[in-house]
Amino acid sequence: MGMPVLCHSVLAFKHAFKQIKIIIVAPEDDVDSAETILKSYLPKINITIVTGGDTRFQSVKNGLNAITGNGIVFIHDAARPLLSQDVIQRCFECTMENGNAIPAVSVVDSIRMVDDHGNTVPLNRDKVKIIQTPQTFRTEVIIPAFKQEYSTSFTDEATVLEAMGGKIHLVQGDLDNIKITNPTDLQLADIILKSSM
Repeated sequence: MGMPVLCHSVLAFKHAFKQIKIIIVAPEDDVDSAETILKSYLPKINITIVTGGDTRFQSVKNGLNAITGNGIVFIHDAARPLLSQDVIQRCFECTMENGNAIPAVSVVDSIRMVDDHGNTVPLNRDKVKIIQTPQTFRTEVIIPAFKQEYSTSFTDEATVLEAMGGKIHLVQGDLDNIKITNPTDLQLADIILKSSM
């Protein structure tokens, strides 16, 4: 794709909002390499790097602690480099109106749930959504939610807000907004990126 995955994610937000403040949360062992990558590929962009924690919850909390003032915060997986401007705009507009926005896409495969005994039951895929990022919030909504005690039920930021009684608002995501988790995903991302040029 020509440059590291992280850089594509940063540029997606810079293209959407020229004055956006970018905060990267990185594992302690990766902070130096993240700084090197960003200085090499995006030297003109002012980026704050924050050390992450032992859990996603703590890492996001560390990132939120670096925010000053009120506004809109996009919490994004850097491993999703194909984020479109349309998704960013939908998240922004919904958050302005409702306080949060979570991008989601429909399931196309058949879905089954496995219980503790290994039995499976089919689920109605029309009732199931695949959640993506950026999970987007007004700062005055999400920062207080992260002051509560950590729970293993917190799989993402939406579940943290829900634990405080917040209502989640879904917006249309993008099937191309894939998460890079293995070499095959990287190959697919390269194909998608080239086809969009």
